[in-house]
Amino acid sequence: MKVALVTGGRVRLGAAISAFLKKSGWRVLTSSHRADAGADIVADLADPLGAARLYSAALDILGGRPPDALVNNAALLVGGEREIETVNYESAKKLTILMAGREEGRGAVVNILDASDQSAQFPAYAKSKAMLRDYTLKSAALFSGTLAVNAVAPGPVMAPEGVRMKGGLCPLGRPTPDDVAGAVSYLLGARTVTGAILPVDGGLGLLSS
Repeated sequence: MKVALVTGGRVRLGAAISAFLKKSGWRVLTSSHRADAGADIVADLADPLGAARLYSAALDILGGRPPDALVNNAALLVGGEREIETVNYESAKKLTILMAGREEGRGAVVNILDASDQSAQFPAYAKSKAMLRDYTLKSAALFSGTLAVNAVAPGPVMAPEGVRMKGGLCPLGRPTPDDVAGAVSYLLGARTVTGAILPVDGGLGLLSS
């Protein structure tokens, strides 16, 4: 059975992705920064050493074998700019580099971006997601021999509790968590797709193009 490591895999969109992958036949390891979240691995990705500790813990659980896939889903919407960048971009980059060091088989990475325009309300968050978007393309080329690196860019799916997010008109309707999870599952299994950024936004992006 193939194994997927899903960061932030116990709440909101991460929980939906984890559940969808399990139903699709994956063994899923989830991570959280909270010890009471029920995740397989507790790791604080705001800590510069958090990504390395998370990956090491996954290797321990799997008996030294690396995960077959990684979903970089963990993200901070609000907080200090440096903390947001560390969680949303730097941890994903570090985990991708660690995945690229695998010696057995080709791995897959899917990064979770954001197709909604949050630049005015949450500028640090928007900047970190733009950095992750750029890194998706760069790492796809850099690690093409060992990893397929892609991204899913959801539209307005759901908001953290207590946070009001700017909405938008989605011509095909607001995407559900399972819509996003299905796109992640597809990219993890797409043998010859790399460097792709798949919008799951109900056509929201077309309105601003």
